Amino acid sequence: MNISEKLRCIFCCSFSNFSRYSLAVLMGVVLLSDSVEATFRSTNLQIAQQPVTNSQDATRAAAQKAFDEGLAFFKEGSAESLRQAIKKWEVALQLWQKVGDEAKQALTSLSIGRVYDTLGEKQKALEFYNQALPLFRAVGDRGGEATTLNNIGRVYDTLGEKQKALEFYNQALPLFRAVGDRGGEATTLNNIGRVYDTLGEKQKALEFYNQALPLFRAVGDRGGEATTLNNIGRVYDTLGEKQKALEFYNQALPLFRAVGDRGGEATTLNNIGGVYSALGEKQKALEFYNQALPLFRAVGDRRGEARTLNNIGRVYDTLGEKQKALEFYNQALPLFRAVGDRGGEATTLNNIGLVYSALGEKQKALEFYNQALPLLRAVGDRGAEATTLSNIASLERNRGNLEQSLKQISAAIEIIEDLRTKVVNQDLRTSYFASVQGYYKFYIDLLMQLHKKNPSKGYDALALHISERSRARGLIELLTEANANIRKGANSQLLAEERRLQFRLEARQKRLLSLSNTEANERQAAALKTEIENLLNQYQELQVKIRTTSPKYANLKYPNPLTLPQIQQQLDKDTLLLQYSLGEERSYLWAVTPNSMQSYKLPGRKEIEQKVEELRKLLRDPGMNKVSPEQTAKAADQLSQLILAPVAKDLGQKRLLIVADGALQYIPFTVLTVPKSSVSAENYQPLLLNHEIVSLPSATTIDILRQELKGRQKAPKSLAILADPVFSNKDKRFTRVTQNRSLKNNNQRGASQNTSSALDLDKSALTRATRDIDMGNIPRLEGTRKEAEEIMKLVPQSDTLNAFDFDANYTWATNPQLSQYRYLLFATHGILNW
Repeated sequence: MNISEKLRCIFCCSFSNFSRYSLAVLMGVVLLSDSVEATFRSTNLQIAQQPVTNSQDATRAAAQKAFDEGLAFFKEGSAESLRQAIKKWEVALQLWQKVGDEAKQALTSLSIGRVYDTLGEKQKALEFYNQALPLFRAVGDRGGEATTLNNIGRVYDTLGEKQKALEFYNQALPLFRAVGDRGGEATTLNNIGRVYDTLGEKQKALEFYNQALPLFRAVGDRGGEATTLNNIGRVYDTLGEKQKALEFYNQALPLFRAVGDRGGEATTLNNIGGVYSALGEKQKALEFYNQALPLFRAVGDRRGEARTLNNIGRVYDTLGEKQKALEFYNQALPLFRAVGDRGGEATTLNNIGLVYSALGEKQKALEFYNQALPLLRAVGDRGAEATTLSNIASLERNRGNLEQSLKQISAAIEIIEDLRTKVVNQDLRTSYFASVQGYYKFYIDLLMQLHKKNPSKGYDALALHISERSRARGLIELLTEANANIRKGANSQLLAEERRLQFRLEARQKRLLSLSNTEANERQAAALKTEIENLLNQYQELQVKIRTTSPKYANLKYPNPLTLPQIQQQLDKDTLLLQYSLGEERSYLWAVTPNSMQSYKLPGRKEIEQKVEELRKLLRDPGMNKVSPEQTAKAADQLSQLILAPVAKDLGQKRLLIVADGALQYIPFTVLTVPKSSVSAENYQPLLLNHEIVSLPSATTIDILRQELKGRQKAPKSLAILADPVFSNKDKRFTRVTQNRSLKNNNQRGASQNTSSALDLDKSALTRATRDIDMGNIPRLEGTRKEAEEIMKLVPQSDTLNAFDFDANYTWATNPQLSQYRYLLFATHGILNW
């Protein structure tokens, strides 16, 4: 790498992903604008001409000498040499100040700030960047000003102050453009992209990366191009679009090779290995990990080497080659210790524990888990701490120590629920919530085992409460996915402060995790822990304020899961709550009335899923698949036998509140039946005939909805209906409208405007969605028109609103006028993303 590239400082930050067992390496790259390279452009600085004396000449010479000596130390790149560089540059700075050379003062302050930035002393870095900024402005050096603004933005980015970072990046961008510095412009665009990536605005991130990419190519900066390609790959990787991620990683790889950046090459190979591992192609993953390994060794990156060894160990673990897995974990362990990476060390200890547990050596496994725990606590990696506690809980349960297992999994769940509120990125929050469901399933199953052992201790009621806790975010996730504005009416300043605190916490926790185990870093770690504790206190105080000032938002954002007595208070004597939890080996059902609760063991998830899928296939398109009523009745009864038989005697004609789980969420319970000894098309009676059925994401939702409706004014009108819309240009109504428009162009001008959005099918989100799921053209459902017309006869015409044909469109469905109606009927297709 040449001096220019080195001084532009492309940082390749390895992202440690402690999923349940493995430590993966991803490259999330941020570029810092050139801070010290300006030395080589000093002749271009606009320096005010001043009378020069012999004394000034000597002072300038001494200043330049000190600066050059600092530059030599800087190029060595070690922590000690960087400290020496600061000392030399501080001497130079005082001398430049003595002769009044503002341009050189600006450059030297920027350089010192850059080194403090590298050393992780962000506040010190800001101090010197803020000294440099007005000096660059004073001498009219817009390039230096842009560089400084970019670097200040990067500091705020690292500190979690994302909005502040964007402010400074957006100040830098037009300056780089004004001076024609396309490399600096590309760097800043890349950095803006990284902020939006972190904020979860993936599309915006891609927009900025895609602006940076051609600029890096135009200036021939293949290193910057490779970095940006890697960042684009990382976005797709995070979103689960593994094939697209591979495309971009594979474009970055030859570029890193071309510029001789073996570290970037190694990281990219490791990333590709991670993608193949996630796709289940373990041998391919090994190929890429084994290519990355010698490169990390060649560049002396022992942390990268350790992480790759850990990843290889994880693959062999997954393949069942436990001894080979141990070999690689045991190679990784001393390397993590050598570089002071306590997080990596703890990960590897945890992984070794898992191998010994699988080999049946439970005591040995426990020893390794117990070595991992204090390290994870020391570095503040609470997510990994929860993982290890969960592993201990599993081990203790397998040894028959149910009470000890309960203690460990309870501690793990407490951590998970604390962390869940602090994940800012919506995509990550959703994936995090999904990733921890296994902990809750384990907890529920353990409690139900304890209930079997001690039926009078209330463990089954506690298991129901844990089921509620696992679903606590169900409603908020559904509302978010539906683009509902849950923040309406909430205090915007408090929400902005909440988001800011979340990012600051996240940034400091990441910084704490990244510190190696040295005496200097121990001091930084202690300071960071104090800062994190203070931020947590501020965060908790802020949540109290939000709950007080915006109770509606708080109920949705931070729902308090109901206990059994609280659930029972929500029910009347004619209502029966049926709540399900599907587990790998055993599933469970709770049947709750106002004064009773019974729990039942059901078959494991796979057996239930099989029956669900059989029924779904029959219901999906009975006409096209020539399904007989006999087949549907039999399939509905078979599923009912699995999940309703224990409560058949309690159903009566009660209203049924269904809190389904897993695959059961995608079956309409209305088609199920009270289980019979034999069923036929003639005696098949779906639940719909005798029961009102209400589906809920959780029992807690009942209380949330009632709180939401409390005090709300009753809508003045009764019923609004949308039915029988036009989905395809093959629909005869489409042909009729276009013919009429051609015959009566003038008269139909208004109709053309009204239907244009409906006719522009290729651009509609609905068309794109159906193409994504290979659904093709959506057929017309003519029966929906008849359904709507019959229902309308039940309500006075003055009390209804309806939309058919082209009027039945998105604009109508989102019109505020619908708030005037108590009931909404959408008689049309629905698409379920399952």
